[in-house]
Amino acid sequence: MTQVRPMRADARRNYERLLEVAVEAFAEQGENASLDEIAKRAGVGSGTLYRHFPTRQALLEAAFVDRLEGLAAKADEFAAVLPPGAALTEWLNELCVATIQVRGLKALLGSAVTDGSSATVAACGVTVRGAATRLVDAAKAEGTLRSDIEPIEVLRLAHGLATASELADGQGKEIRRYLSLLTEGLRP
Repeated sequence: MTQVRPMRADARRNYERLLEVAVEAFAEQGENASLDEIAKRAGVGSGTLYRHFPTRQALLEAAFVDRLEGLAAKADEFAAVLPPGAALTEWLNELCVATIQVRGLKALLGSAVTDGSSATVAACGVTVRGAATRLVDAAKAEGTLRSDIEPIEVLRLAHGLATASELADGQGKEIRRYLSLLTEGLRP
């Protein structure tokens, strides 16, 4: 069994500062934000960034894993207070808004709802797909969703819906309208 050494205090501070700055940079500039600029804004060298996060994908995943888990938890919150069809619609709205507001999240969510390219993305994907599955199954049982719809299809459609809304006005003002069109089309 390999023992993992605890991080030194300065290394821990660098790690946390890099994540903080990465979240800001990815949110502002999207997934292709400059890693050198992230290191510079965090007050560390590029070597420090790459020691903690060997790839862009590793940094992107670390920056947004909590956000995706939070979005998945929102599914259960909506399910606890709304009828199944309404809970699904509200959750999809949250998901779409988040992918527009936080530019780097869209790329990670796109990876999370496919097959995943790493353990973190796969774990995020499982979390998000699990939330979607619970909501989709409940909406099917309620009769507000077609029985042949799969959760992954709903997630992919939501990803496309967010992209379409972003293209329409850059801010996602059309999300509710597009969600209405989508959910009407998915009814039995």
